[in-house]
Order: sequence, then C-alpha cells, then structure tokens
Amino acid sequence: MSLTDEAIEKIKTMIINGELAPGSRLPTEDALAEQFGLSRGTLREAVRALTAMRILVVRQGSGMYVSSLEPHLLLENLSFAADVSQGRTALQLLQVRRMLEPTATGAAATMLGAKDLRALRRILDRGRAATTVEEFVVHDTAFHLRIVEAVGNPVLSMLLQVLSSRTQRVRILRGSHVERSLDSAHQDHEEILRALEARDALLAASAAAVHICAVEQWLTQGLIEADRRPAVAG
Repeated sequence: MSLTDEAIEKIKTMIINGELAPGSRLPTEDALAEQFGLSRGTLREAVRALTAMRILVVRQGSGMYVSSLEPHLLLENLSFAADVSQGRTALQLLQVRRMLEPTATGAAATMLGAKDLRALRRILDRGRAATTVEEFVVHDTAFHLRIVEAVGNPVLSMLLQVLSSRTQRVRILRGSHVERSLDSAHQDHEEILRALEARDALLAASAAAVHICAVEQWLTQGLIEADRRPAVAG
C-alpha cells in the first residue's frame, strides 16, 4: 500500500468510526499530517483523491469538509465506468439492470399520477420524432428515469443511471441494426406505458424485462458480429 493509499484509508476510518461525521470540517492539513505521521504532500494527494470520490468537499474560504455521504452522491463516480464500458463489461452492466429495473417499473405502476403518465406520453412522442440516435437516447433516458424516480429511492435512480448511461445507450444502438432496433424500442416503450396506465404492476415489470432483454440481444449480436470480422493486419 502506498503512503497516499494509507492516508486515504486513515481518513476513511475516521469517518467510519464517527470521528468525522457527515458535514464536519476536517482538521488542518498540518494536524492530520502530524496525527498520521505522513508528509503534507502525501496528505494533500489523499485529500484530492477523496474529493474526486465525493467523500470530501471543498468550501471556498472555509476549508475541507466531509460530504453528506449520501449513497446516490457517491455512486456518481461510477458513471464514468459505465460510459467507457464496452463489450462483455457493457453486457454485464445490462444484466444487472435487468435484475433491478423491471421490479422498479412494477413498483412505479401504483405510484405514477396522471400528470406523470401524461409526461411519459410526451417523452415517447418526442422520442418517435427524433431524427438521430443521440436525440432518441435523450428521450429514452428521460422515459426510464421518470418511471424509476416515481419509486422515490434516489439510490436506485442513480444506480440505474449508472448501469445504463446515455453514452452506453448510444454505443449499443450504433452497434446494432439501428432502424430495426429503434422500431423495437418504440414498441417496447408503448407496452410499458400501457401497463403503467393500467396500473398493472406485473405487466409493467414484464414489459420492462422484455425491453431490457431486447437491448441485451442487440449488444450480444453486435459482439458476435464483431468476433466474426477478420482482424485487420497492421
């Protein structure tokens, strides 16, 4: 373990043990360096890393503080991993999404109000009118997020955003037969909305599962086709 990693773990331990509560101000750099027996430079690197993790936050003119440590805040850091995921890793993320999102969609069926359902219809209409993959994905993301947000669990909402980021969705669509995939997505979305309008939790969950399975199939087919392509000599 490097000295920077050691400093990171020491600060984390202080938070876990309750010595540093969410929202509390960190001791001065000099005090922490002396307490840990580490150099100020090492401590500074550790603080930078913890700030990037959203565990610590800087307040201008005031100092360094422990963040609120809300799980959905900490999960934001995983979104980059989803953005850059490709191939088998992207498929694994989709598989986890399939385990979670249908259940959330079923739960939302009894929680969405008339205003929410009208908003979902407008999102789908805009998605159908989209002229590019990128534009469609904006509305696709908004549709699924609006449904999940009705459950009222920000951790679940953030986790599902991470599991299927906008960048990843564009990549999957571009790796499939786009026109056919978009037609399938529009049809799946309509089935999900109909189930939600009927307040049928089981049907909504099933429709969401079918939709995500279809996305998995697009990605799997793209991987198969990529494996079949001859390698380019360089």
